[in-house]
Amino acid sequence: MLLKLLRAQLRPYAWATVALIALQFVQILGTLLLPTLGAALIDEGVVRADRGRITELGAVMVAVALVQIAAALGAAALAARTSTAMGRDLRAALFRRILDFSAREVGRFGTPSLLTRSVNDVQQVQNLAQSGFGIVVCAPLMCLGSVVLALRQDVPLALLLVALVVVVTVCFGLLLARMGTLYARMQLTLDRLGRLLREAITGVRVVRSFVRDDHERQRFAQTNDAFLDLSQRVGRLIATMLPVVLLVMNGFTLALLWAGSRRIDAGHVPIGALSAFLSYLSLILMSVVMLAFVFLSVPRARVCADRIAEVLDTDTSVAPPSAPRPLSGPAGRVELSGAGFRYPGAEDAVLHDVDLAVEPGERIAVLGSTGSGKTSLLNLVLRLSDATTGTVRVGGTDVRELAPDVLAATIGYVPQRPYLFSGTVASNLRFGVPDATDDDLWEALRVAQAADFVERMPGGLDAEITQGGGNVSGGQRQRLSLARALLRRPAVYLFDDCFSALDQATEAALRAALVPHTAGATVITVAQRVSTVRDADRIVVLDRGRVVAQGTHEALLRTSPIYREITLSQLTEEEAAHGLAGRP
Repeated sequence: MLLKLLRAQLRPYAWATVALIALQFVQILGTLLLPTLGAALIDEGVVRADRGRITELGAVMVAVALVQIAAALGAAALAARTSTAMGRDLRAALFRRILDFSAREVGRFGTPSLLTRSVNDVQQVQNLAQSGFGIVVCAPLMCLGSVVLALRQDVPLALLLVALVVVVTVCFGLLLARMGTLYARMQLTLDRLGRLLREAITGVRVVRSFVRDDHERQRFAQTNDAFLDLSQRVGRLIATMLPVVLLVMNGFTLALLWAGSRRIDAGHVPIGALSAFLSYLSLILMSVVMLAFVFLSVPRARVCADRIAEVLDTDTSVAPPSAPRPLSGPAGRVELSGAGFRYPGAEDAVLHDVDLAVEPGERIAVLGSTGSGKTSLLNLVLRLSDATTGTVRVGGTDVRELAPDVLAATIGYVPQRPYLFSGTVASNLRFGVPDATDDDLWEALRVAQAADFVERMPGGLDAEITQGGGNVSGGQRQRLSLARALLRRPAVYLFDDCFSALDQATEAALRAALVPHTAGATVITVAQRVSTVRDADRIVVLDRGRVVAQGTHEALLRTSPIYREITLSQLTEEEAAHGLAGRP
């Protein structure tokens, strides 16, 4: 999978890769040529005391060295540019794929794991590519070239170099085989560390309220210690490499000096050849060591590549249509016909045979107990999930046949727990309408009952918003999120219990301001409070995923026991009986 991933990502940089290999080839030729020239300088210049030959060969060696250095610098720069560009493309591909995921795929991988795969795993593959560009091609050719040139000098001495390559390769192969499993366990442990850290940060208030600080520290410490243990075991294996290399190198150097001196004594080998052999020995060892350090990162990069490929090869369960159809009716018409939804692996469906039609300009409310399927119903309209049975239509067209941008432009959605991006008030409001004017922003803020507190913030529209809206209250986040949706003027509004953090006076003012602003648009409101849904044109009561009643507030009080029970749990019986629930 690692090679497959690298081939796919490096395909756009084929010419850069070819140029890189050419530069490395020039560098290798220069590196291999220098020992041969050095041997000739000794035998033909120093031994014979020929100054002219020494000067001639010395000048050639300087020129070769300069070319070698220039090629090495060019190859290093090209390798860095290509590998970092590959890393950029890989992160972008992961980002695009994750944005296409539905809630099912995000839940399957988990947010911490997706973060680790997009950052750390990509970095590991990028590092391998960068080091591999400079070594994987260069080192084997240098090793092979050293052996070939050594064989031209003297075959018996060259066999010592062949034996050196075999011994070092076997030693490193044993070390690398042991490290693959350790690196796989390290990446899984790193995922757990990210998950625990994210839980501790996002749930810090819950941890402190239940006085579970020590428990969370212990959980994190156990995983952190496990990661430390794995890292140390890998570090010990890496630490054994240098002593092994030095031991093998010194042993073969002694053997080469002993055998070479005997061959020189017998007149079979000139003095300069021994110098060349020692240089070739160093080049071979350097090549093997460089390869070994690259291959040390291969097990970890292979695990990371598998994890990256797993995300890239996962198709979203909510795939866009291959041949999108346009809206075939009024954009504000929403219709569910026999719609049902079951989460993967769940025993029971969340929604059962929901039949619901909402016409443009109609304001309906969805009410029900916790777990009755209210949010799941909105998710089907938004196509965050696909109905497992039946159909969901917006504007007369099945949402599975609508292009995602068309569906998104038709619907304005405000979740119960809104998310604000780091930036300013204006940048958050313009998230869906980049060309909105300041007057448009203030109008949306006034309708959302947010203008007053925005005016009090330093900078007004340019006031800073931290990630997630952490520097504003829950009610302010809900109103800013509502203003963001109102600014788009969609044909359908979906309000998912987005008034829950507001006091009754603010909610009443907000609902009154929404009526003229959303005139002509379809408004579907999910709420827990009867006061929020009382003024709707129609109230839909859900119970255990089924529509059990529909009608106005007064009618449902008379005909629906479930609605009356919910109402009585929030209001006095006298208020409910007179239909005064939630009247501003």
